[in-house]
Amino acid sequence: MVKSTRHAVYDLYYHVVFIPKYREQRLTGAAADRLHSIFEEICDDKDLELVEAEIMPDHVHLFIGSPPKNAPSLIVNWVKGISARWYNERSNDRIKWTRSYYVGTAGSVSKDAVKQYIREQKDKQDGRWTA
Repeated sequence: MVKSTRHAVYDLYYHVVFIPKYREQRLTGAAADRLHSIFEEICDDKDLELVEAEIMPDHVHLFIGSPPKNAPSLIVNWVKGISARWYNERSNDRIKWTRSYYVGTAGSVSKDAVKQYIREQKDKQDGRWTA
């Protein structure tokens, strides 16, 4: 859906993928649930749209809509930095993200394709993204 601000009409969505330090397979169960709620909180706080989120044991897929004032690198920095800080403050275990990430853009034509791709990741755990 096309959105607007006072100065822009936009349809910007980013597919973001990042991994925990040492690609540890620990993003499961309660940890994944806590992260999912933290990602929702961050997006609400930063006026971003969290369209889809899939937390795999060793990586995270997010599909985020944003106004054009936010650079993709800024969005990734917010999501990774704030999520690690909030997770570590609220949990006994710790999480650290690698510095690397993937970000791709998607418009309204391919938005549904990206959502479907993210949803199918649970069924394809053998395929791996490497940073």
